[in-house]
Amino acid sequence: MQNDTEKEPFIKKGGNYLDNKQNPGEHGVRDPARAKMQKANLEKLDHVLANLPESQYEHEPETETPQRQKQKRRGRPPKNQKSASPAKDGAQKESFAPKKPDAQNTNFDAQSGNSRAQKGNPGAQNGNPRSQNKNRHPQNGGRGAQGGNPNASAKNAPHEIPVNRAPMEWKNNSPAGWNQKKRGRPSKNTKLPPLKIIPLGGLGEIGKNLTVFEYNDDIVIVDCGLAFPGDEMLGVDLVIPDFTYLEENRDRIRGLVVTHGHEDHIGGIPYLLQKLNIPIYATRFTIALIEGKLAEKGLLNKAVLNVVKPRETVTLGCMDVEFIHVNHSIPDSCALALHTPAGIVIETGDFKVDYTPTNDEIIDLARFGELGSKGVLALLSDSTNAERPGYTPSERTVGESFDLLFKNAGDRRILVATFSSNVHRVQLVIDSAVRFGRKVAVVGRSMEQVTTKALEMGYLDAPEGTVVSLDTVCRLPENEAVIVTTGSQGETMAALTRMAMGDHRKINITSRDLVIISAYPIPGNEKDVGRVVNELMRLGAEVVYERYSQIHVSGHACQDEEKLMLALTKPHFFIPVHGEYKHLKKHAELALSMGMLPENVVIPEIGRVIEVNEAGITALSSVSAGAILVDGLGVGDVGSVVLRDRKRLGEDGLIIVTITLDHDNGDILAGPDIVSRGFVYVREAEDMLEATKQIVRKTVEASISDNKRDWQNLKTKIKDAVGSYLFGLTKRSPMVLPIIEEISQASV
Repeated sequence: MQNDTEKEPFIKKGGNYLDNKQNPGEHGVRDPARAKMQKANLEKLDHVLANLPESQYEHEPETETPQRQKQKRRGRPPKNQKSASPAKDGAQKESFAPKKPDAQNTNFDAQSGNSRAQKGNPGAQNGNPRSQNKNRHPQNGGRGAQGGNPNASAKNAPHEIPVNRAPMEWKNNSPAGWNQKKRGRPSKNTKLPPLKIIPLGGLGEIGKNLTVFEYNDDIVIVDCGLAFPGDEMLGVDLVIPDFTYLEENRDRIRGLVVTHGHEDHIGGIPYLLQKLNIPIYATRFTIALIEGKLAEKGLLNKAVLNVVKPRETVTLGCMDVEFIHVNHSIPDSCALALHTPAGIVIETGDFKVDYTPTNDEIIDLARFGELGSKGVLALLSDSTNAERPGYTPSERTVGESFDLLFKNAGDRRILVATFSSNVHRVQLVIDSAVRFGRKVAVVGRSMEQVTTKALEMGYLDAPEGTVVSLDTVCRLPENEAVIVTTGSQGETMAALTRMAMGDHRKINITSRDLVIISAYPIPGNEKDVGRVVNELMRLGAEVVYERYSQIHVSGHACQDEEKLMLALTKPHFFIPVHGEYKHLKKHAELALSMGMLPENVVIPEIGRVIEVNEAGITALSSVSAGAILVDGLGVGDVGSVVLRDRKRLGEDGLIIVTITLDHDNGDILAGPDIVSRGFVYVREAEDMLEATKQIVRKTVEASISDNKRDWQNLKTKIKDAVGSYLFGLTKRSPMVLPIIEEISQASV
């Protein structure tokens, strides 16, 4: 009997499937005449097959016939060149250094002699048409698909990087032993080390998103954002993740991949690159926004920036990272599919399902479904709107509301406040302005930067002469003017806030203004937004800001969209991310309601290491993680002690105690004097302050009489004595600052 490995493949021709075996007769008796005729027909068929294009084969033949050895064989080296076996040369991974591909075989490594078919690329083995795509290699000293030299200099402009058009799909005979037919699970006969997922930010909070994916000696970072300080962080400008773990493992980092260009995903990158010079991979518009941030810090010339398109992949160590287009409130947003030896892990990034987006680019649901059919080990999904049922409305509904407001504005000037990064929203404003014969100007530093980039790169479509300078708009009749501005969150220094307070140098709000605040207040900003709205109304403007006005829609998925993502990807394990704890909890409950097992759902914590593989998912160990406070030029020099002091100063004020002592005998030469700042009005509290002086005097005299000349210890005693006395009278605890000056009378 012929061996299975020696048979010709099944060939689809004219709707019939033929093989190279003789067919028995009706009762299992072989017909010699029929066998002879079939043999002749098969010989003719072999001749025909030798001249057929490869696309007509259902399966790649496992053993070539002599007639077909002249044909191009995908993923195999030429006859005169021996392929290197990973088992012989000890290589576990393909080298992705730039090389010139073979003219006859685009999947063949011309320098090493290794075919991609031997390195875990199934397309070369099973006839996958995706395997026919050529890899593009880095230029201008870029790091390429695998990272290369992190210290290599880059050109000012980002460059295209080598990509695999189809991600690596692990087979049973691969080093990883991955079986795609089993939903998210490796084959049972292979024991794999776990994939480590380490969130360093973005959990239990909104902002500073950063997640580490680690497998053996390779680390891939996803996003690096910032958060804005809370009310308790007095004087703090920004909050970024703690990079300690990344600094400790700098040699294992292969690259940073970014999902989109919002501040909570890219704002921390300049601070990370000041410590680690690693390559960055992102889509075109995201890279443009990152460039602006790096230029402000003087880091642009040192950065290695690589542009990636949706449906392209980059190889970083043992992981292939695939970019998948999603809808969000900023162009070029992507989810990520990390093809790791342990399995496929999907990080959705921020997403929504918009069937009618303003740019007509619908989320790539088909690719999520394809990955789900192959088997997804784990899904990390956006939880921001996990509390909201239904679907997030399309961005186009905002455009309809703008049209109605513009139509009813009459001869009034229109001001629209929104997030500077919401390019789609700005596009809707431009569209409405064009329809109603108005010109548009943008106000606010961040708004001007983003809009200028978007216009230059084609992400905003505006007829010539529609977008003009602020000076031009100010000279136009009010019924021809539209101003797009920052300040939708009531930020103190934002343009709209300064207009409301009468501090803007060019724009004065009047009763002939219509102000549209096209954004929901971020939790914690409600009071600031309310204050701005009140002031605008005092100046006579009509303000549209209510939720029911349909002037804003979220960029995040609601429950039905989150269910759709779960249904398409069919993950074996689920990890909710991006949100406060209540959001993560609701998202986890949503996954359980769809039939996921409780032991397969993990609510993560910042710094907690999640390990996942065929055996299960655990979250046991922890790494250094937390928040680093940025105050002016200082990074990390403001800690809990400083914040506590600032809070105390802000709430209870300051008492300064000054006293001059004789160096020789400790006698009091001058003072004590009391200075109060932010505690009490001195003229109305003279008796209390005089009593405080006496307490200080007695404390000093008692210390001197005991021959204790330790001034630091004396300062502590003064703090305790004064603090106790003042708290007993006022129930307030001002900060007490003793100042002791020591002089020698002999030297006077």
